[in-house]
Amino acid sequence: MDITLPFGYQEHDLITACIQKERWAQKVLYEEHYPKMMGVCLRYAGSQDEALDILHEGFIKVFKNLRKYQPGTSLNSWIRRIMVNTAIDYYRKMVRRRTEDIDTAYGVSSADADALSRLSEQEILEAIQELSPAYRAVFNLYIIEGYSHREIADLLEITESTSRSNLVKARLKLQAKLKAKNIMYDGKK
Repeated sequence: MDITLPFGYQEHDLITACIQKERWAQKVLYEEHYPKMMGVCLRYAGSQDEALDILHEGFIKVFKNLRKYQPGTSLNSWIRRIMVNTAIDYYRKMVRRRTEDIDTAYGVSSADADALSRLSEQEILEAIQELSPAYRAVFNLYIIEGYSHREIADLLEITESTSRSNLVKARLKLQAKLKAKNIMYDGKK
């Protein structure tokens, strides 16, 4: 069913046409709100491509849920809320994909956010292998395998405080080794 809107159409008429899945009405709604909503998505995304993904996902939700829109409230605000919630959902999905331990990320952080990405998996493995056996064992058991300090203490027949201390020292040494490798790439001494 085609709905023809008068020249000075009302928001309600556009929403009705969108609910009836009129492509031209969806296009008008999309084009009217694209600039502001893209700005919202860009604030939450890490790149232009991510922002477009969030925007398109958000507009899919807008069109699916347009029946829930309450006339008399700001349509722009309603769409913006959907975009923000979509961006938050996207962020949560991306966080679930990350597998690194937060303590590890903190322990080997660098002023250059891209420092680790310049190193290959092999170079990182070699840096771990250069740790002393005690540091390497605690690091692997805690960070890689997920054992608690109590479990590590029992396995290695050391105290929990020794396990914690070895982990801190292992992280510091690993951080220094990775920084040194990264400096070699940057050509800095």
